[in-house]
Amino acid sequence: MNIPWGDIAAFGTAGLSAVAAVGAWFAAHRANRTADTVTRIEVQRWHAELTPQFSFDLTETGNGQALLDVHLEGPDALGHLDSISIVVGNDDRGHEVLNAGVDVTQEEVEAFVWGPYRFSPHADGTDEHGRGPKPFDLAVGTGTRRAMQRTRHGHWMTGKTQGTWQGEYVGKPIRLVLTCHRGDEKWVITRHLENPLFQADT
Repeated sequence: MNIPWGDIAAFGTAGLSAVAAVGAWFAAHRANRTADTVTRIEVQRWHAELTPQFSFDLTETGNGQALLDVHLEGPDALGHLDSISIVVGNDDRGHEVLNAGVDVTQEEVEAFVWGPYRFSPHADGTDEHGRGPKPFDLAVGTGTRRAMQRTRHGHWMTGKTQGTWQGEYVGKPIRLVLTCHRGDEKWVITRHLENPLFQADT
């Protein structure tokens, strides 16, 4: 019986080549995944390092009115923001229409600003509810000013005065949510501002 050693050697070489090719494919695939992971980590790190840094200064001007100075502090590498949307948030409580006899809709309740301050309606493109002005752009090192005012109790809150309404928010912050864009990059930032002491005659 003649053993075809040449054929066996050829098959063996082909098998080893196939194994080597598969091994090379797995190695390349693993290297690509590693490179993708490293790239993603670097992108996330760079995005985090560019997170906009703001400072805020709220100045009361009397009669429940105030001015909010918004300043884009940095970082320097950020350069600028194409769009900044700033809205005032609600408190932590849930708000629903529980009494069917109350002259208010759930839509009104949801639009209402449940907190000590809102943006002044119709100023700087602010909607009628005072949730927030129209978006604006800023360069690092510059700022802008937006009008705010103390909220008033809802028309359906019978028996409640401005004093008792604002009294519910003494010591509780003004909540702001900023959504910032630069090109395709986006940051959502939350900040709490100190609520100035309410004066009954304002």
